[in-house]
Amino acid sequence: MIVYRLSRARFAKDLSGRGAELAGGRWNSKGTPILYTSDSIALCTVEVAVHMPLGIVPFDYQLVQIQLPSDIHITEVAETILPEDWKSFPHSNATQVIGDEFILEQQSLVLKVPSAAVQGTFNYLINPRHQDFSKVTIVGIEPFEFDKRLFVK
Repeated sequence: MIVYRLSRARFAKDLSGRGAELAGGRWNSKGTPILYTSDSIALCTVEVAVHMPLGIVPFDYQLVQIQLPSDIHITEVAETILPEDWKSFPHSNATQVIGDEFILEQQSLVLKVPSAAVQGTFNYLINPRHQDFSKVTIVGIEPFEFDKRLFVK
């Protein structure tokens, strides 16, 4: 399975989850490394856009295509089990607990979670500390230019 990630060029080859570890996110608290990827390029675009201030067009981004091993089990979080405020802004601590437990339990390499930004789409969270992480490979990196219309005031 191929998943996608948009990253600043200098971090394109970094799959360590360090950025999420430093900043925290919807599905992880600060101090927990996790690699956020998406099921489509379009979802990656929206996920970046929702974190950018209006009027600022992201630049120097790379589209990273990541191959997940075909022989792994992907754990899925069904939206029906999430708390009512799971996609609130700012995000709920409840989703961070789910992601942190996923990393700590080491049961699975990948956690499939619903996107809070685009209904019906999914993000794939990769555990960089899992024993099968070495099977995750980058299969392509290319420059990515955002459509400026997404960021105009």
